[in-house]
Amino acid sequence: MVILEALGSVLLGLALSWAALRRLPDRLPAQRVVYPAGSLGALFGAYLTHTALGTGHLLGTLLGALFVAAVTLSLLIRPATRRLRRSAAA
Repeated sequence: MVILEALGSVLLGLALSWAALRRLPDRLPAQRVVYPAGSLGALFGAYLTHTALGTGHLLGTLLGALFVAAVTLSLLIRPATRRLRRSAAA
């Protein structure tokens, strides 16, 4: 059961990383950074949720993995390229 949770969480992290790269390609770093960050974030989220809930909660563990992976990937997002220019007098 734990192997299934770990494998499912890594696959969810990779899928979320792929979706983030498709949606925000110019605001994320290189793929070699995004894919490991998403999968490791999901694996850590699965571990954290499995520790909190215990065994037998596969759906809850996968939801926790998805949440932590999304938070991890959101930390990689850079600001948009449009910046406000301030005048020298301000």
